[in-house]
Amino acid sequence: MKYAISAATGNFGQTAVKNLVDAVGEENVVAIVRNEEKGKQLLPAGIEIRQADYGDEAAVEKALAGVDKLLFISSQPGGAVTRADQHKNVVEAAKNAGVGYVAYTSFPKASESDNWLAADHKLTEKLLKESGLKHSFLRNNWYLENEMTFLAPGPANRLYWANNFAGWASESEYAVAAVKVLTSDDPKEVYEFAGPKRSYQDLAAALNVATGEEAAAKQVSQDEYVKALEGLGLDHDTAAMYAAFQQPIDDGSLTEESSDLEEVLGGLTPLDQAIKELLAK
Repeated sequence: MKYAISAATGNFGQTAVKNLVDAVGEENVVAIVRNEEKGKQLLPAGIEIRQADYGDEAAVEKALAGVDKLLFISSQPGGAVTRADQHKNVVEAAKNAGVGYVAYTSFPKASESDNWLAADHKLTEKLLKESGLKHSFLRNNWYLENEMTFLAPGPANRLYWANNFAGWASESEYAVAAVKVLTSDDPKEVYEFAGPKRSYQDLAAALNVATGEEAAAKQVSQDEYVKALEGLGLDHDTAAMYAAFQQPIDDGSLTEESSDLEEVLGGLTPLDQAIKELLAK
């Protein structure tokens, strides 16, 4: 059986590829990348690397030739081709190439969420349903890596403005879980992947355990948070964009209690240990 992972040179993709090689053997793994030379530098030797950009449906279809199962990693918004159009291209390409199964990295409660980040994922889930392709939606909550300004020493350390909860877990755990779903014999249609529901105060407590410190987290206004990010050297517009990443936490989009991630992985890394590992990189 031939397995493919798209967007394979990103952090998520690299972890997924390495775990997939361990699970099924390098001869059964295809990595789909935008930049073939970058793929050769970052990905394990022995796997097949195929070049395709989500903006080019014909190229994606060609790259998916002979693929039985695809891990479709969602693209980043803001490209020359909209993410909605990119994802439509991938779904059409997978259907035309005869891919048997697609696992797609989505957004928490995507089908019902009103958060702006959910819109493209909601559309992609709809397209996959309508395509007739067998599929699973991997609705990933928040990566711990999204919180480096909170976790790392600096002007924004332990500062936050969002007043709600998230299901933080390391990006690598989400990637490993994705591979376990991809290689399973009878996957579910929907996985609400998340760590335990936690607040920023909980995150700060785990950070203190990880670092051996006793420092308190401080909630500030969104405007004050933007100013703290500007203290890192960001211009105002970039700082405002980064501050907006806490909005899905504040509006409750990431508040959920699901055991799917823990069950698929067979256990989660304790949050303080995950933080310690992240800060050591």
